[in-house]
Formats: sequence, structure tokens, C-alpha cells
Amino acid sequence: MTAPSTVDRRISAWLHRHAGVRLAALLAAPLTWLVLAYLGTLAVLLVSAFWTVNGFTGDVVRQPTLDNFRTLVTGEVYRAVTLRTVGVAAAVTVVTALVALPMAFYMAKVAPPRSRRWLVVAVLTPLWASYLVKAYAWRVLLANGGPIDSLFGGPGHGPGYGLPATVIVLSYLWLPYMILPLYAGLERLPDSLLEASADLGARNWRTLRSVVLPMIVPSLFAGSIFTFSLSLGDYITVQIVGGKTQLLGNLVYANIGAANNLPFAAALATIPVLIMVIYLVAVRRSGALEEL
Repeated sequence: MTAPSTVDRRISAWLHRHAGVRLAALLAAPLTWLVLAYLGTLAVLLVSAFWTVNGFTGDVVRQPTLDNFRTLVTGEVYRAVTLRTVGVAAAVTVVTALVALPMAFYMAKVAPPRSRRWLVVAVLTPLWASYLVKAYAWRVLLANGGPIDSLFGGPGHGPGYGLPATVIVLSYLWLPYMILPLYAGLERLPDSLLEASADLGARNWRTLRSVVLPMIVPSLFAGSIFTFSLSLGDYITVQIVGGKTQLLGNLVYANIGAANNLPFAAALATIPVLIMVIYLVAVRRSGALEEL
């Protein structure tokens, strides 16, 4: 084996003394990819949102203008769709939190240690199935006269297709992303705190409210980042089970496809990006970003 040369030893020693340079060299490649592939595409998206489309030729006019954003602000339909989209994302986040909390608590504090890894696998298993397969399976379940209608008393008694169906299906799709952060947070919660609360006479609901919930707030917000952002940008589920419901993702897709108005689609796409930036800034102090 060839011994390292003097130059190699000097470079190695210099890098050993300069930890910052060594770290920068290690992170150079992934950071370059992040800047070019992610931040670069966001920059192109923002720039193209200021362009317009010639109504006669259909060509993109690359002259900066605020016409697209002016239409979004003044158009009542776009304000309504934005509020509806935020409402659906918030509803999905609340539903997944309510369902995930008892499941995560059982996995972390009640189930035997040997069973916990299998429960985690069971939670992750739905993620291995195709998105479209799961969405269309729910379309069959929610169909008029389908299984869910039968549970509620016959055809027309179930939720059918529409906004409630969209919330139900999105909650099912993103539930694992809420369970896993909560499970991780609850697993770190010392059992001694629960035992001390019980010794002091606190009932289960008081323990949950005063001990458990304050300790898992960062985990809860970490899970909400996934469920809220994924619901905010989804457009496939609402097309499959949403009926006539329109969300921001549908409008972006429609302007890319049928309308062939890429600049306006880019302007629409900046709305969920802006909403998520505001949301991330709002939850940053809760410690949610450290839980991701």
C-alpha cells in the first residue's frame, strides 16, 4: 500500500485544524444541489408568476407585470378557493391529530416493547401502497350505494363525494405522518411523570391535559407541518372524491393543462408556498422544526 505523500499529509493536517473548511467541503455538493434543484426552481416559479400570456397567440410575454397577482387579489373566486383550501388542510390536520394521539400513546406507553416495532411497521405499511390505489379504493367506498352508504342506512345517507369526502381521504392518506412524530415524542416522555400524576390523584383526562399534551406540543406541530403542507398542495384526491369541489391544486393543474396559462399557474402556486412559509415561521418557536 502506497504511503501518503507529503502534500497529502499537509492537506490532511490543514483540514484537521480548520474544521469549518472541512465541513464546508463535505456539504458543498448537497448544498449546491439544494440551491440549484429546489431554491432555483422556486426562483423560476416566482419570476414566471410576473409574466403573462398573449391572448391571441398564446405565447408567454416575458415582461414583468402584477396582473396575475392583481387578479388573484381582486377575484372573489380565488379568495374563496384559497380559504377553502386552507380550511381543508386545517381540518385534515385536526382530524389526523385526534386519531393519531391515542394510537401513538398506545404504541409508546401501553403496548409491550416487543410489539412496538411491529406497530410502527403496521403504521408505515399503508405508505408502501400506491397513492392512486388508496384514493380510488376510497372512491369505491364512498360511492352512492357503496359500503359506507350501507353503514349509514342506505344510498344517499353517506358523505358521498365532496368536501367531507376530501377531508376523510386526505386524513387517511397523511395519518402516518402525524402518528410517527407523536410516537417519537411520547416515547421520550418519562413514565415517571405519568406515575407521579397518578400518585397525586389526577385522572386520565387530567394527566393527558396537564402532563402529556404540554410535553408533546413540538411533536404535534411537527406532524402538522406534514399533514398541513401535503393537504395544501394536493389536487389528485379532490379530483377523485371531491365532486365539484375546487382547491388551489386543481386551479394550478387546470391552468397548466386546459388553459395553458403557465404564468397564472405559477402565481397560483405561490399562494400555498407563502402560506407554508408563514406557518413555519409561526410554529418555529414551538420546537417543531427540531422534531423533524
